[in-house]
Parts: sequence; C-alpha cells; structure tokens
Amino acid sequence: MATFTVWKFDQPDGAEDAERRLLEAESDGLVSVVDRAVVSWPVGAKRPSTRYSEDDELRRDAGWGALWGLLFGALFFMPLLGAAAGAGIGALHKALERVGISAEQMDTLRWQITEGTSALFLVTEGADLVRLGERLRGTSWVLMDSDLTDVEQARLLGVLRG
Repeated sequence: MATFTVWKFDQPDGAEDAERRLLEAESDGLVSVVDRAVVSWPVGAKRPSTRYSEDDELRRDAGWGALWGLLFGALFFMPLLGAAAGAGIGALHKALERVGISAEQMDTLRWQITEGTSALFLVTEGADLVRLGERLRGTSWVLMDSDLTDVEQARLLGVLRG
C-alpha cells in the first residue's frame, strides 16, 4: 500500500536535501519511492517553485503529474484568483478529496508552506522505518500531513526523532 506524506522544512533548500537522502536510502533498499515533488519558496520570491520527479514515464503511467499539478495549483495559484473562481475551487476541492486530501488539509498546507520554507511531497511503499529514520535524523522538519494511521504515524515520528 502506498503512503502519502508531506514534510515541511524551515529552509528553502531543506526539502531538496531530504529528497537526496531519501533517494540514497531507496538505492540501498530502505524504501520504494513511487513519486515525489519538491516545493521551494526562496525568500523574496512571489510564489514557490515546484519540481516533480524526473521520471516522466512513471508520472504519466501512474497519473502523478496530474495529481501534483492539481494539488499545487489549488495550494498556490487558485487562491489568488479570488471569488470569481469560487465554483472552480469547489470542484477542485472535491477532486482532491476523492484522492484523500481534504479541504482542511489543503488549508493547513497553504498556510504552512510560506516564503523561506520548502516541502517534500512523497508517495512511498515498504519503508524500513528504523533504518530510514537513521538516514533522515538531524534534518529540521515537520510532518505536515500523512495518510498513515495514528499508530503508524507515531511510530514513524518516534523513529525519526530518535
């Protein structure tokens, strides 16, 4: 079963560093990364930059590119359109809820990912949480969202915090 998580970092390059560590862990067999996206919002930029996985064939086959585009459009660009796009925003939220992302989660992400921060959006499978946690320990992060059960989430956070 795939796991969706969003990790926030208090530096614009924090998510890229975590992504690099995660890909190293994947090459060592500690986790399978189904897809990923990095959001970076440098200080002084009007809006964040987004970068999806480099594997275009994977995104096309699994539809992840469409999900990332829908998600990031709703998070960072649709709110700027105002009331004129109200019906469109409602339809967008319904579409995201069908893939398990609620309007409340969207609001949390929107208000937490701000100028001077970054976020790593992940879809993973089969993580060895203990060994993966050892790789990611020492990075400054916040788990913002996940489809893990409360027990799984507590275990993951416990491992990552040491």
